[in-house]
Parts: sequence; C-alpha cells; structure tokens
Amino acid sequence: MKRFNRRDFGVDFGLALAAAILLPATTVRADDTAVHIDNFVFQPAELKIKVGTTVTWTNRDDIPHTIVSAGKFRSKTLDTDDKFSFTFTNAGDYKYFCSLHPHMTGMIKVE
Repeated sequence: MKRFNRRDFGVDFGLALAAAILLPATTVRADDTAVHIDNFVFQPAELKIKVGTTVTWTNRDDIPHTIVSAGKFRSKTLDTDDKFSFTFTNAGDYKYFCSLHPHMTGMIKVE
C-alpha cells in the first residue's frame, strides 16, 4: 500500500487544514436584518438593532410602497420584490412609514 505525502499533491495539508478551520465557507454579516412588506404591513413592525446594522426592506405586495423616516431616509417607490436598504450609524428611535399608505408604520430602535 502506497503512502502519500504532501509532495504527491503539491499541497501542505497542515496549512490547508488550518485554513479550512479558520476561514468560514460562507460569509454572513451578523449586522444585516430584513423587514418584509406584506398585506400592507411592515413585518416585523418594530426592530431593536445595534449601531452599524443594515436593514433591508422587501416589498412582497402587489402594490407599490415606500419607506420614509422624516429627515433620515427615503426609498424610491418599491414595486413587487424591490428592495431598499439603510445602514443605521447612529443610536436612536427611527419611526418610518409608507408615504403612499400613511397608515403603514414601523419603528427601528438602534442601540
């Protein structure tokens, strides 16, 4: 039975094993959060997040919507499956609404 060594493959297996252990296979940002617009409601309606978190809203309705926080951010009109993202760089409470349907409201609390 032939024994293989690293010269047979041109790879230092110790280095490859260390890289596999230390480097994740996929990169997932822990500071990203999703809000869905469905049936004229922001879901979840309220979020508590940390400074630096990016929130992405996705319109799942068949009707256009917007996301507006007065003086903070404003999306373009979002058609079905369109997305809008905003990164919260300051702590505070961010009330938002849909300018096309003002009864639709939400809140982001940034710590």
